Amino acid sequence: MRAGPLCRSAAESRSSAAAQAQRRGGAEAGSMSRRALRRLRGEQRGQEPLEPGGLRLGPEGAGEEPGRGRRGPERAGVSNLYELITNEELEDDLGSKEERAESRLNEQDGTGNNEEAETGEPENDGQRAGEDTQQQDQTVTKLQLVSTNKPRKKKKKRKNKRTAAGETPEDDDLEDIDSILEKMEDSSGLSYETKSGVIADSRPLLYVEHRNLNPETELKRYFGARAVLGDQRPRQRQRPYVRSTWLTAPKNTWPRYSKTGIAMRLLETRRGVQHFTFEHHREYQQVQFRFLDAVESLDPNNIVLLLQMNPYHVDSLLQLSEVCRMQEDQEMARDLVERALYSLECAFHPVFSLTSGTCRLDYRRPENRAFYLSLFKHMIFLEKRGCPRTALEFCKLILSLDPENDPLCVLLLIDLLSLRAREYSFLTRMFQEWEGHRNLSQLPNFAFSVPLAYFLLSQQEELSEVELSQARERAAHLLQHALIMFPSVLMPLLDHCSVQPDSRVTSHSFFGLQAQISQPPALNQLVSLYVGRTHSLWKDPAIMAWLETNVHEVLRRVDTSEPVVEEFAQKRKVRYQSAPRNISRHVILSELKEATAALPLEVTSQPVIGFDPLPPLDSITSYTRPERTTHPSNESTLSLFFRSLLPNFTLQGEVRQDGDEEAGAGQDLNQGVNRLMAAMRDMLANIQFQEPPRDENPDGDADWD
Repeated sequence: MRAGPLCRSAAESRSSAAAQAQRRGGAEAGSMSRRALRRLRGEQRGQEPLEPGGLRLGPEGAGEEPGRGRRGPERAGVSNLYELITNEELEDDLGSKEERAESRLNEQDGTGNNEEAETGEPENDGQRAGEDTQQQDQTVTKLQLVSTNKPRKKKKKRKNKRTAAGETPEDDDLEDIDSILEKMEDSSGLSYETKSGVIADSRPLLYVEHRNLNPETELKRYFGARAVLGDQRPRQRQRPYVRSTWLTAPKNTWPRYSKTGIAMRLLETRRGVQHFTFEHHREYQQVQFRFLDAVESLDPNNIVLLLQMNPYHVDSLLQLSEVCRMQEDQEMARDLVERALYSLECAFHPVFSLTSGTCRLDYRRPENRAFYLSLFKHMIFLEKRGCPRTALEFCKLILSLDPENDPLCVLLLIDLLSLRAREYSFLTRMFQEWEGHRNLSQLPNFAFSVPLAYFLLSQQEELSEVELSQARERAAHLLQHALIMFPSVLMPLLDHCSVQPDSRVTSHSFFGLQAQISQPPALNQLVSLYVGRTHSLWKDPAIMAWLETNVHEVLRRVDTSEPVVEEFAQKRKVRYQSAPRNISRHVILSELKEATAALPLEVTSQPVIGFDPLPPLDSITSYTRPERTTHPSNESTLSLFFRSLLPNFTLQGEVRQDGDEEAGAGQDLNQGVNRLMAAMRDMLANIQFQEPPRDENPDGDADWD
């Protein structure tokens, strides 16, 4: 009888303990599910929606639980229709996501089962059914959140990895952008195989790429983004807004840009080619007149004062850049040229394109010459800076502005830039396409650089054996023709390379001193220009051995009196009688002493102005400089002499218009006096008064050795 109440009390205690464990387990499962949901959604405590069923969009009813309605393969787990726009991984395989979600749930379930096993308390069927329902809800909810949160986690991991490696994310983004652009160009650029076996690009020959106009792109390819940019990026963020340009990047040290009075106008469009011209407004014309007065004063300080009032006057920037270059201040000279380019680019016409190759500028118009000269000087500075690829792009841009006339004769320089930039395919393609109508083989630089490009192509391992043999044969054939056509190139080239030729070459008259003396002055000018520029490219031992082999082969052909030897000799005598004006202009801008010394007398006798060297004889002027006030002709000789010392002295007023002969005599006298005055100014400017030597020991107690 006593056992009954004891049994009942034990059973009641066990049932109450089981009920408490059930309630505690359900509370723990509910709290764990809510924490997991908040962690997956990225929410904090207290941000749960009040009625999630009422906010759900889609065909499901308002009273249905989330995730219980119809779910298709394309809209699985999407609680907002607008998430379909930005969800990048919505079309991925859902099976892998479900497996990952189930594995996570299994881990959580395993931890819960372990807790239950440790307590040793059984679970009833109702509790298990409730947990299954909660697990299904968690699975559906997690599947909804995996696709939206996964890209965010990937970005964070990627950013952490880059930071841990010691690299800034911005530098990596820049390098990634460059690599993506290169892949896009490689994939979009079509190619075809030429007769010589060289793969060439199908884009236009003078196609200009915007990104290659920036020297930082080339420098980052050599040294990396961090080494080139350094700490410039934070400064650029704090810099005020400036106009973005392609040719140059504005600097913080430059004055604030304002409209200068330069504009560009579209003249006409013929056969798909657009002809533009720069224009000077009335205000800019007045500044131009003051600039001419400052140049005639022969005082650079006057140009500096003019730039202080008009900091973006183009001709003043170019002239002062020339003065800085002569004073060995290369950095300031380059900065002034870049500022001139920036001023001109800000005045571009909206239709004017740098990359299309169909925009033309007439060099005969004085307003357009500043743009040509700015591009040329900037190209020279880039080549000296060690950016041949960027300089080549600027060279193509100059040539595309007027490919028929080539006013600055950049054809004499484009081969050197192509070889230094290792753009051998571009040089060979240009020779193949332009040889028929431009006779590029008659220029010494193309005659020797093109076979050198073929030889360097034959040294590359990317080509097949057939293509390599074709390139070697083509290189040998063109080099032998170049040596036969221009025999005066060999000995100066070997002299600059410090190479002593063998006795057979030195004793043969074909390459001897007679070949250099007998050539015309115009040809001597071209040869001096080429040898002075490109002799460093021939110093490689493999190239020198290849040159030696072909020189001996040329001597054999000369000894056998092949017809081509006499044919090329007749061409040398007939052609190269006088150099065109654009070649002389190029030689003046090149600043090579060997080529400048070979200029003819009619070029060296006239004054050369830095902002407009050798203007065309058929210039198209849109406005003229106003005439100066004339002085009375009955002044004394002494007054005339002192007035002639002024830089703006002319005899225009003294020329009488009674007859043509007297006017012509007055003009000749005017030219003679101007030359005399220029010589006197140079002499007075070069006079230097030396101080008498100071006696360091006035007492005379010097020691004798």
